[in-house]
Amino acid sequence: MTDDASGQVLGGGVATGVGSWPGTDVREAATTVLGELGRLPHLVELPARGVGADMVGRVSGLLVDMQFDSTTRGYRLAARPGAVARRAHDLLRTDLDALEEAWETGGFARSGHPVKVQVAGPLTVAAEVELPGGHRILTDSGALRDLSESLAEGVAAHVAEVGKRLGAPVLLQVDEPHLTAVLNGTLKGVSVLNTVRAMPEPEALHVLDTLIGSQSVPVLVHSCADEPALGFLRRSAASAVGFDMAAIGTSDLDRIGELLDGGKHLVLGLVPTTAPATPVTWRDIAEPGVRLIDRLGFPRRLLAEQVLVSPACGLAGAPLSWARRALSLAAETARAYAEDPESLSFE
Repeated sequence: MTDDASGQVLGGGVATGVGSWPGTDVREAATTVLGELGRLPHLVELPARGVGADMVGRVSGLLVDMQFDSTTRGYRLAARPGAVARRAHDLLRTDLDALEEAWETGGFARSGHPVKVQVAGPLTVAAEVELPGGHRILTDSGALRDLSESLAEGVAAHVAEVGKRLGAPVLLQVDEPHLTAVLNGTLKGVSVLNTVRAMPEPEALHVLDTLIGSQSVPVLVHSCADEPALGFLRRSAASAVGFDMAAIGTSDLDRIGELLDGGKHLVLGLVPTTAPATPVTWRDIAEPGVRLIDRLGFPRRLLAEQVLVSPACGLAGAPLSWARRALSLAAETARAYAEDPESLSFE
């Protein structure tokens, strides 16, 4: 992905959503997201619809020559296509049809506005999905390689279809909430005697970059982990990195500075996924991002050039009223970052 191509899609002072949304009304979700996030809307995920609609289940509708079955614990690799793969594929079609309809109705067709799509990353899928014997895919290097290659091919086709149907440049978000656990070896095995080893960083980087390098669009890697693996993500081929600002500590500051120095965009998860006990304004949401840039010693213009704003994580568990408010707050904050970040003060 060239810098010019990335520049058509990635820009600072922009708000976007992470992915998931409450409820089951696909058309309402698409219309709401387009209305609130006109500069970078996304293809929403509605996990409340059940099997095949959640982040990991949707992957079964994208894989090439691989598919999942459901189990009492989640998902398992299947020998042949079944109900899970068909349902995941059908739900994804429904979601894209609704977005295309809202895109046309909202006047976005041929506007050049970018759109974001999300997919669970190969490391998280391999940590969640079982082999036929019950162990995680992560424990089998051959199965992990097949999964990463199948997912890379399927996602590239999906991204191409979205771009063609909407006539829009696409940003791909790869969700890796289990990345830190994979690197630290804190995932549980099928029993206390069957642990999951920590994956060496070079091996994990190869798996992730297999997907990223197969895409013709910019890639954002997002992690809602309590301790996002920022040093690892700096070395990845991703154009942007997203994380929950509430998970950031003093020890992360140098790595965030390195991400910015390396030219990567940041998607700051500034808006909480649940309504705070006391009402908040966009100024409350904006303050941590401004103070982060100031503390790192970067000019505030980076807020308008390299920083995007989002909720901390997906909004599927939020009341619909807060989900809408969260997107509105993200959009207001991004607008303030874009227009005059130097004038922002917090007394």
